[in-house]
Amino acid sequence: MKTTASGFRQAKGGRKLTMLTAYDYTVAHLMDQCGIDALLVGDSLGMVMLGYPDTLAVTVEDMIHHCAAVARGASSPLIVCDMPFMSSQRGVDDTLRNAGRLVKEGRAQAVKLEGGADFAPEIRALVRASIPVMGHLGLTPQSVNALGGYKVQGKSLAAAQKLLDDARAVQDAGAFALVLECVPAALAARVTKELEIPTIGIGAGPDCDGQVLVWQDMLGMFDRVAPKFVRRFGAVGDAMRAAFTGYAAAVRDGSFPAAEHCYSMEDEQQVLEKLY
Repeated sequence: MKTTASGFRQAKGGRKLTMLTAYDYTVAHLMDQCGIDALLVGDSLGMVMLGYPDTLAVTVEDMIHHCAAVARGASSPLIVCDMPFMSSQRGVDDTLRNAGRLVKEGRAQAVKLEGGADFAPEIRALVRASIPVMGHLGLTPQSVNALGGYKVQGKSLAAAQKLLDDARAVQDAGAFALVLECVPAALAARVTKELEIPTIGIGAGPDCDGQVLVWQDMLGMFDRVAPKFVRRFGAVGDAMRAAFTGYAAAVRDGSFPAAEHCYSMEDEQQVLEKLY
C-alpha cells in the first residue's frame, strides 16, 4: 500500500517507521521492493552524489532533478524532498515558491525543512498550501557554519530546552513528522514522548519512532566521513570495487568479451569477403 504523510503520522505508537535516502531511479526502484516507508531525497546528495564538501551548494534544480528520478522509481514509499540551503530562509513567499516546484516538478509528496520556532510561519504556510512538512532539528547540516561543525546538539540544559521548545513549535505549526539528528538518546526519547507526531532519528538513539540513514553510508560506499551512528548493513562498496577491478583485468587480458558476449551474422564469411 502507498504510504502517505497522514499514514506516516498515524503510525506513531503502532510500529517503527523506516526511511532511507534515495537520489536516483535505480536505487529507488530497489528500495520500493523492500517495504521502506519513506524515501528521503536529501540534500546530502551534494556530498554523496555530487562530491561537494557539504550540502550548501545544492540548488533547488538539483533537488528537482533527483526527486523526479526517485518518484519515477518508487510507487509505495512516501517521497520526501529536502528544501536545500536558502530555499526556505528568505521568507514565506520564497519558501512556498520553492516547495511548490519540488512538488510540481520533482513530484515530491512532502518536503523536509530544517529549523525550529523561527520557521513556524513557513511551515504553517506550506501546510496551508497542502504541502506536508517534515521538520528537522538537532544537527542541521545547512547550519554547519553557524554550529561550528558537525557536532552533537542539545547537550546542555539550555540547548536541550531549546530543542524541546523548537520541537513543540514545529509540531504546532503543522509538521507531520520530525527528524532528530545527532541528539543525545535520552533527550530524543523525551522529545519523542512529548510529541504527538513521529520522530525519525539519525544518531538520536533507539527510542525515536523511526530511523533514517544515508544509503551509501549503510552499505559502505561512502568513506569520506564515518559517523558514529552509522551501522553497515552490507559491504556493497567492497563488492563494487572487486567487480570494477575484475572488469578492468578481464578487458586487459582479453578474457572479456568472450564468445558468449558476441553477436554473429548469417553467411558471415561470404559477407565479409564481399566488403570493399
